[in-house]
Amino acid sequence: MLMSWSSGKDCAMALHLLLESGAVEVAGLLVTFNAEADRVSIHGVRRELVRAQAGRLGLPLLEVALPSPCSNKVYERTMSRQLEVEAAKGVASVAFGDLFLKDVRVYREAQLKAAGMTAVFPLWGRHTGDLAREQLRVGIRAIVTCVDPRAVSPELAGRHFDSSLLAEVGPAVDPCGENGEFHTFVWDAPDFSSPIPVTVGERVDRDGFCFADLLPA
Repeated sequence: MLMSWSSGKDCAMALHLLLESGAVEVAGLLVTFNAEADRVSIHGVRRELVRAQAGRLGLPLLEVALPSPCSNKVYERTMSRQLEVEAAKGVASVAFGDLFLKDVRVYREAQLKAAGMTAVFPLWGRHTGDLAREQLRVGIRAIVTCVDPRAVSPELAGRHFDSSLLAEVGPAVDPCGENGEFHTFVWDAPDFSSPIPVTVGERVDRDGFCFADLLPA
């Protein structure tokens, strides 16, 4: 099994549950990068920090480069090729940190079925408020890297994902940001060998979103 990896808290929690169960073998982390920016797609996290996560987890990082801009057709063609390569190696499934968006789940299942693989959703259907608090309880530590200013304050970019932030976002915002309100980078987790020291650099507005640039400390 591969873990679809965005660098954020939900995939870290899904991975934690998989590893804790001992029922599956996680062969690596599958991540897409914006080839031009050399950062994780959507989250805007530097490649070197994602490689640091993989190193702390002791798992291979399967890096898929995407052009910018990237049409859905190009994305699907690129991912299909990668999935076919992994399926030929004997990988039978990919796990995702998705929570409740049914259209996203159906899309992922169709993509994997075409490659002869199955999609696994360890967090699916969980109450997101409870899940957010559970993530903090088990020791997942994250920083908000990207926010949608139409949904939450731009000031959240660069903030730690913690109980104070959860109290501030209010009931109109999903506590896990599942609707795209915000995205995170995990700098420590129960499955990391050690924390990843980072500092918050420049905050920028780009393509309608607010990003906080995280730098290796």
